[in-house]
Amino acid sequence: MATTKRDYYEILGISKDASADEIKTAFRRAAIEHHPDRGGDEEKFKEINEAYEVLKDPEKRKRYDQFGHAGVGGSSSGFEGFNGFGSAGQNINFDFGDLGLGDIFNSFFGGGSSNQNRRQNRGKDVETRIEISFHEAVFGTEVPIKLNLEDKCDHCKGTTSEPGYELKTCPTCEGKGQIINVTRTIFGNIQQATICPNCKGRGKIPEKLCSVCHGKGTVSKHQDIKLKIPAGIEDGTTIRLREHGEAIANGPKGDLYVNVRVKADKKFTREGDLILSEEHVSMVDAALGCQKDVETVDGLVTMKVPAGTQSGTDFKLSGHGVPHIKGSSRGPHIVTIVVDIPTKLNKEQEKLLKEFKDSGSGSKFRLWN
Repeated sequence: MATTKRDYYEILGISKDASADEIKTAFRRAAIEHHPDRGGDEEKFKEINEAYEVLKDPEKRKRYDQFGHAGVGGSSSGFEGFNGFGSAGQNINFDFGDLGLGDIFNSFFGGGSSNQNRRQNRGKDVETRIEISFHEAVFGTEVPIKLNLEDKCDHCKGTTSEPGYELKTCPTCEGKGQIINVTRTIFGNIQQATICPNCKGRGKIPEKLCSVCHGKGTVSKHQDIKLKIPAGIEDGTTIRLREHGEAIANGPKGDLYVNVRVKADKKFTREGDLILSEEHVSMVDAALGCQKDVETVDGLVTMKVPAGTQSGTDFKLSGHGVPHIKGSSRGPHIVTIVVDIPTKLNKEQEKLLKEFKDSGSGSKFRLWN
């Protein structure tokens, strides 16, 4: 009994007036979703490829639009006679080139593109942490960092070869820098190119290994680094020093990432470019007004406290806050006044306060708010 074939446009989920790019996109999505090596259905995968083989070709598509499946032979031009590996285990080639799917399908089989294999190696990135004071974060500083890292071997200059000896062609990859592995799958033989483990992709190996690093190209060294901390840096900021990480033979160093932590200050706190602090004044000074020496990161600054100042009132000292990282200006210092109410009074103080209250002004004098 004949089996009714599904409409090719329906298989790819597109309309009959779909553009060539829309056909490619639909095929990409469907092929990845139903690929057998990702747990997809093999029959659906074959059906998707059959539909794409017809619709990607303008002439075949035209005949299919006119005569249906009969106009294109009623079967897949790419999968006709498909039976696993074929009677002789022949290679089966899929037309994925114009879709940029090579890397995607290589990843299904554990392979990688040749461009990835040829990518230049680099040393490992290194992370470290430093602590600075609140004042150092505000004004900037220079911090010494001491690390033990892999660095270029001075004897062979990182070449891995004993001085005076040449490099020879790698016998494992025959100078290609990569080796080809062939994997048998239900779709045929799949070739995978991987970096040569012997020469690490260079294509050459030393005639004689360096007698100091033994062919590694690097040795462990003590590193003294002076890190300049910019004024205004925030707690938790990470500074990246390019090529200050670990070295690798015949390649650039990795990067050094320094996480900066700022110690808490007993007097000041910070919010962005603001510095915040509190200053205590007596009840009498708050009522009558006074001059108050306020501690800032720049030293003592005299601030006027007006008569009748209430507890919790904020005063702004412009230009005494945190410098802007990308500018020369500074934020303000916000001083919050705390009015101290005495908890114990002597007899003379009690007498004066009662007299003040009895004078009629006490009802208008608010000690607490």
